[in-house]
Amino acid sequence: MSDRARLALLFDLDGTLVDSIELILSSFRHTFRQHVGEVPPDAKWIAGLGTPLFTQLKEFTSDDALARAMIATYRQYQLAHHDEFMRTYEGVAEGMSELRARGHATALVTSKMGDLAERALTFTGLRGSIDVIVGMEDTQRHKPDPEPVRVALAQLGRAARDAVFLGDSPHDIAAGNAAGVITVAARWGPFEAQELDAAGPAHQVSAMPDFPPLIARLERAR
Repeated sequence: MSDRARLALLFDLDGTLVDSIELILSSFRHTFRQHVGEVPPDAKWIAGLGTPLFTQLKEFTSDDALARAMIATYRQYQLAHHDEFMRTYEGVAEGMSELRARGHATALVTSKMGDLAERALTFTGLRGSIDVIVGMEDTQRHKPDPEPVRVALAQLGRAARDAVFLGDSPHDIAAGNAAGVITVAARWGPFEAQELDAAGPAHQVSAMPDFPPLIARLERAR
């Protein structure tokens, strides 16, 4: 099968390719302790994962100046502790290597800034498996809006019907469904199964080693 006949593969980052959940939650707790003095339950922050920081913070404050200050603190803490907390999920490196060897075009679709996404991919050894990075600064609208998915498809030169989006959050699934790609829910992230079910993914996988065989089946069915 030629590379152009292969499905294009789009991936979320946090909670999908990299296990950055403790880094995210530690940054969140530190930021709220410093600026607010009271830390909301982790579940409230997890609910917004997959959306930009400013969007998440608007759920907690209507003060834009405070939100911008909190973003600066959050990012400073995350940069300082990135390598300490960043991990990969079991089977991700091997799965991505297998998919790359098959010739799939790949894109990262993340609400994280591009430089932080680059750092996470490089630190975990995954940078060589990704052709295109669509970060927060690359679109006007963000997940769950389909714009980031459409930008990734445009950069890869592929149609929505020829692409699959793997993500761990309902926001990923909503964006992919709205863009018309095949959506696959990653069940190893921080979201509950019922939250992912409600988002309506076309498929679900329980671990990354299950993803390459799913892609092979989808291609055989085309």
